[in-house]
Amino acid sequence: MRKWLSQWLASFLTKRIATTSAQTVNFDLLKDTLQPGDVLLVEGDTRVSVAIKYLTQSTWSHAALYVGNRIPEFSGQVSGEHMLIEADLEEGIRAVPLSFYRNLHTRICRPVGLDRDALAEVVRYAINRLGQQYDMRNVFDLLRYLLPTPPVPTRFRRRMLVLGSGDPTRAICSTLIAQAFQQVHYPILPDIELLPSDDPNCVACKKEIYHIRAHFLFVPRDFDASPYFQIIKPTLEAGFDYRTIPWAPASQRPPLIAG
Repeated sequence: MRKWLSQWLASFLTKRIATTSAQTVNFDLLKDTLQPGDVLLVEGDTRVSVAIKYLTQSTWSHAALYVGNRIPEFSGQVSGEHMLIEADLEEGIRAVPLSFYRNLHTRICRPVGLDRDALAEVVRYAINRLGQQYDMRNVFDLLRYLLPTPPVPTRFRRRMLVLGSGDPTRAICSTLIAQAFQQVHYPILPDIELLPSDDPNCVACKKEIYHIRAHFLFVPRDFDASPYFQIIKPTLEAGFDYRTIPWAPASQRPPLIAG
């Protein structure tokens, strides 16, 4: 009974609803700009997306890892050319074509400085997780996130993602991606500890020691906020020139609608 109810609830939470998300970049430009290892953030259009956006105070409710055409290289499975690996609440870890998100607002976050071997390891880790399922016992925790304005102070909202009987972040896509980058010790938002520098000539000086943050604490917005990921905008990468925009004449502007 519990298994059936969990599956029903997962299906309910992942249903698409009316959304204000809108495509902000030409799909062909997006496709041509993405590189394996890029993290694609998405302003989702499902019920659970609303909850995640509220709790994280962010536009982004979903994250997926772009692997291009590398699935056959690491798994032997047949796949397309422009593929994403993501963690889905209902289906677990799966591969979807980039076109799955062609009509939604997206952002590319690109890790900087990864060598070829490290990048391959990140991609390989995600691909090797294909088919794994998340623990659906924790999906019940997501129900409370659907309240329009739950009375939770802003500073506590992120912590709600790890409260409850289990680990509800198992149903959040960013966990998988954080684990993939942690395989090669690539930072996202590490915890930084300040310690005495041991410099006898500078008593007040401090040194920074980086600690890997638990993967289940990551949310989609962290890849946007991270100082180690470059934000890539396909329109600008293609050589944007504002003078080429085909503006409509003022006489053809639609009438303003009073609020």
